[in-house]
Amino acid sequence: MTPVVLVHGFWHASWCWSLVTEQLAASGIPSVAVDLDGHGLRSRSPESRWRRPFDPAVYAVEPSRTSAVTASSAAQTLVEQIRAIGGGERVVVVAHSMGGAVATAAAELEPSLFSHLVYVSAFAPVDGAVAQYSASPENEGEMTSTLLVADPMVVGAARLDIGDPSRHSAAREVFYGDVDRATADAAIGLLQPDGPIGIPAEDFTVTADRFGTVPHSYVVCTKDNAIPVALQRRFVREIDAVSATPTTVTELDSSHSPFLSQPAALAAIIAGIC
Repeated sequence: MTPVVLVHGFWHASWCWSLVTEQLAASGIPSVAVDLDGHGLRSRSPESRWRRPFDPAVYAVEPSRTSAVTASSAAQTLVEQIRAIGGGERVVVVAHSMGGAVATAAAELEPSLFSHLVYVSAFAPVDGAVAQYSASPENEGEMTSTLLVADPMVVGAARLDIGDPSRHSAAREVFYGDVDRATADAAIGLLQPDGPIGIPAEDFTVTADRFGTVPHSYVVCTKDNAIPVALQRRFVREIDAVSATPTTVTELDSSHSPFLSQPAALAAIIAGIC
């Protein structure tokens, strides 16, 4: 079986794929979830997050310790992870949310390592920066920005304050609308505070003779409050404009996090590609 590399989005880490890796293993498919630069074991929280008493005003201006991470640097790390996991052979890469931008840049860097790229409600900019889509009509209705507690340009990150219990219901609505309450609460407790703004802020362009040669699919999540369906479909159109083959699109009646709400269904989609 072709190995599967699972790539998370902002504020998450490799842990979010655990239910999907179980399902893939049950089908005999090897998979590894990785931590992107600035996330999981590669992250560093703001010092003010841990100070007591907690001062939200200080927290809102402390520079992020992951601000040096960019889409290019994260993509280079991902390429190294993919090469190690696959032993230099091609793998299936599954990318969620902001992980899609990193995977897109990685596919441009080393298309020979990709047998297939699966986007799951993911950002997939092929000409420009993720940040350019924030004011687009297709992004109307997104709710992620309502969770931010600092100016990203001041701190160098998209910063959450998950330590504030009053924000948990909003986080559930944005990320985990159809996830059972116990699992959603556990996931919220594992979210990290900073998403490196250098990833969505960086302009990059992919080419038809590199990224465009990688077969790809897109899983549209129709109940997504983080990346509206209209924006997901726009990414599909833009990918198709530079790709040798059209995008295979599958819809899930899911929130932004089908890896928690519908892991079996998502794993079945991935297994169908392997």
